Amino acid sequence: MAREGLDVTTVLLNNRSYAILNMELGRVAAAAGPRAKEMLDLSRPDLDFVSLARGMGLDASRATTADELVDQLARALATPGPSVVEAMVPPLI
Repeated sequence: MAREGLDVTTVLLNNRSYAILNMELGRVAAAAGPRAKEMLDLSRPDLDFVSLARGMGLDASRATTADELVDQLARALATPGPSVVEAMVPPLI
C-alpha cells in the first residue's frame, strides 16, 4: 500500500484482544486457565498501530468514538493515497 502509493484506506478494528478466540473458547465450553487467557490479551505492550503506519509513510489516525470514526474515515476516503484509521473497540466481556 505504502510502496505503491495505492489509494486504499484500511480500517483496523482494535479491541486489544483475540476476541474471536475468546468467543470460540466459550462456544466449546473450554476451561481456559489464567495463563491461557493472558495469552489472548494483546496489551502489555499496547501496539501503537498509528505510529507503525506513519513509520511506513502512511497517513494514519485513531478513532475512540463513533463520531471520530465517521470524521476520520470521511477524511481518509477524501484524501488520495494510502491511509489507516484505527478504530478502538471496547473488549467483549
